Amino acid sequence: MSAAGGVARDEYDRTTGGVQLWGDRLRAPRGDGEVLALPPLSSVAALLSVTDRAARCAYDMQGRSLCELSALARRELLDAARLYTAGYRDLSDMATGDRVLLAGHQPQLFHPGVWYKNFALSHLAQTHGATAVNLVIDTDTMKDAALRVPGGTIERPQSRTIAFDDAAAEVPFSRRRIRNRRVFEGFGRTAGDWLRPLVSDPLLDSYWPKVIARSQETDNLGACLSQARHQVEGEWGAKTLELPQSHVCRFESFHWFVAHLLAHLPRFVEVYNAALLAYRRLHGIRSANHPAPELTGDGDWLEAPFWLTCEKQSGRRHLFVRHQAGELLLGDRQHCLAAIPLAGEHDAGRAVEALAELSTRGIQIQTRALTTTLFARLFLGDLFIHGIGGGKYDQLTDELIRRFFALEPPPFMVLSATIHLPVAGSAPAVDGVREIERQLRQLEFHPEKCLHREGLLADDDRRVDELVRAKRGWIETPQTRENARQRCRSIRVANESLQPWLADERERLLALREEAARRTSADAILRWREYAFCLYPETTLREFYALTLRGKQ
Repeated sequence: MSAAGGVARDEYDRTTGGVQLWGDRLRAPRGDGEVLALPPLSSVAALLSVTDRAARCAYDMQGRSLCELSALARRELLDAARLYTAGYRDLSDMATGDRVLLAGHQPQLFHPGVWYKNFALSHLAQTHGATAVNLVIDTDTMKDAALRVPGGTIERPQSRTIAFDDAAAEVPFSRRRIRNRRVFEGFGRTAGDWLRPLVSDPLLDSYWPKVIARSQETDNLGACLSQARHQVEGEWGAKTLELPQSHVCRFESFHWFVAHLLAHLPRFVEVYNAALLAYRRLHGIRSANHPAPELTGDGDWLEAPFWLTCEKQSGRRHLFVRHQAGELLLGDRQHCLAAIPLAGEHDAGRAVEALAELSTRGIQIQTRALTTTLFARLFLGDLFIHGIGGGKYDQLTDELIRRFFALEPPPFMVLSATIHLPVAGSAPAVDGVREIERQLRQLEFHPEKCLHREGLLADDDRRVDELVRAKRGWIETPQTRENARQRCRSIRVANESLQPWLADERERLLALREEAARRTSADAILRWREYAFCLYPETTLREFYALTLRGKQ
């Protein structure tokens, strides 16, 4: 199959390395201003040309083809994303196209390397005549409501954790409300005052008022953070739509996807767990929870790869399914919440209606990590742009698509960047620190080699000469079983006896080591890549994104 721009399918395969071959290349860039792009941005035209539409149209999803449902899903996505985005941002100049490019992240204050994806998403969509949609993954849980913020001085920087809301039980972003308005509204001033000695004009000064303004329209904490961030992107020229993942999970097309997996759940669980174990073996992973736990069974109940949420409860539960007389019982093992008419290859129309009806009772089935991108890549878009973490676990999604659907997975990209705060600090010289440590060891174990260094000792010190000769004599004496202990003790005594003549040199080196340790600690604070994007100056970020994306096709 030929690709656009004269790039053949085999060239695409070499470019991506089959994705699984990326291995250790999926690591965060280390240097300031470095970008990770796998495959390169220049390969997007080739990536967009490799989907096998014939195979998709031939795949039956309980009475409707994957091709048909994908078209439905895209219509639902674009309609919902336009409606949602128009609620807080002007769409008059929004670029659209036949193809759909996707990215996604939790609605949190992530670092600028993650934010890079959003600007690349807009740039690539405009370059290739596509519509860009960023999925706000509000079905994941919010771990905390605080940021690590640097402060102090360049010579002695410090970092502290500053809350932007009260702590709360871990719940999905879609259900996390603002708990303390005083803390929430005061965060911009509190964090800004602490940060400003290092960064005089942080984006926080203009961003946090937008967050507060959005809180007048919604008390959902994640929505306030993400909508304000999206408004900033619009001001900087990015043309993307956004939609929370919880909205995606209400689509009719999503209910067909759920029905298909549930109808074949025993086989899906077998494929899922086998692919997961193979992935762990390939990457030497021992954790039973990474990149995801296995799906389990409990008597007649079988775990499905979805969350079950209920308006009456703040948390989420694992969805379990049980077959009974041509129906699927859905619940959490303790309680059966619904029964849907579905079995085997039967048409899923009635089951889809039953799944949609659950929402009227305040019950929703939502994706878990792997099914989030499984649905997005198969149904919603032509290309998904991941960060490093998502890129690693979506290699497992590739295997699920191959093994369960018997389809070649659609492509995805991995993008990330490292941007340091524009703070001019003096980085420690690692080689210099090692040299100090080497010299201190020399003082302790080979003091005789240091004594006649200029300024340390007069050449005619008789006592020193006696100790050095005594040590040399023991070193030149062959070690035997009989003399080993005395020989070792005598050499050690000689070394210790020579130390007073080296006291000043040791103090000098210890002071140098202390200063090097201070500089190393300061460097670790100043150059940490995970600081939230809003703690950086606007000019630093805008210039970096424009520079790294300019001319990239």
